[in-house]
Amino acid sequence: MTYLIIRFMIELVGKIGSMALIDRDNNDIDYNKFARISRSLRPGIAWVTSGATEIGRLDYIKRSGAELSGDIDDAKADYASQGQSILMQSYRKFVDPKYSIRQVLVEHQHFNDETKRAHIKELLLRAAAQNAIPIINYNDAVSGEENRKVEIRNVREAKGYAYELVDNDETASQIACLVGAKTLLILTTLEGIYADVSDPKTLIREISGKTADEVIQKLDETKRVCVGASRAGANGAFAKLEYIKPCIKQGVRVIIASATYDIQDILDGSAPGTQILLRQ
Repeated sequence: MTYLIIRFMIELVGKIGSMALIDRDNNDIDYNKFARISRSLRPGIAWVTSGATEIGRLDYIKRSGAELSGDIDDAKADYASQGQSILMQSYRKFVDPKYSIRQVLVEHQHFNDETKRAHIKELLLRAAAQNAIPIINYNDAVSGEENRKVEIRNVREAKGYAYELVDNDETASQIACLVGAKTLLILTTLEGIYADVSDPKTLIREISGKTADEVIQKLDETKRVCVGASRAGANGAFAKLEYIKPCIKQGVRVIIASATYDIQDILDGSAPGTQILLRQ
């Protein structure tokens, strides 16, 4: 290696959900949100982004006047392949031009194979050392649903577990663990985790404990009140709290917050959110 790997070279792994990037009132990309997020990105951050499929769908409708018909899984793949370039173009437009950005498309098999995991880790660490920002997404365009299910089932039968990564919350969690990040930030359409999602006053500001087991027990208790998701096919807060457990075991601080706030304001606590961490 020609570069020095130190703990927290990737200080922050961030993730934003599809609907957090969409202007729902106008059924279009929320460029204000893209601009605010992109201007906060710098080397030492790995950014996991959803949105290719929904952005591709909206772009296709604009150009053709209608949605795709036929098989739903085929349509999702087609939308994803159309939206991926728009997604990257939108980040490139607003990220500081002195920084490189690098597209990293991952699939479940990359994280169920130790050699491929190691390759991705080195790729991400090199980006931090080379003044570049990795923009990561699941490669929906080439991963058919039925084939993916078979592959994941085979891995689970052989190893006793399998990483699916279809949900980018899991992708972000696995990447945060892989690179030894200090913080995992998950941006959503909500301000965090609620005891009652219909009551904004019930925002849970912190879930913490002295040990990972204590924090995970509290996560399981909190999961019982988590219902709903931002869109059809999304897994919502319940899944987020499950996916972040490996991060808690590894000592990564996790924050779940709204994409309407500046990243730095969320990290320093001046914007609302749910912080999940170990406290000595």
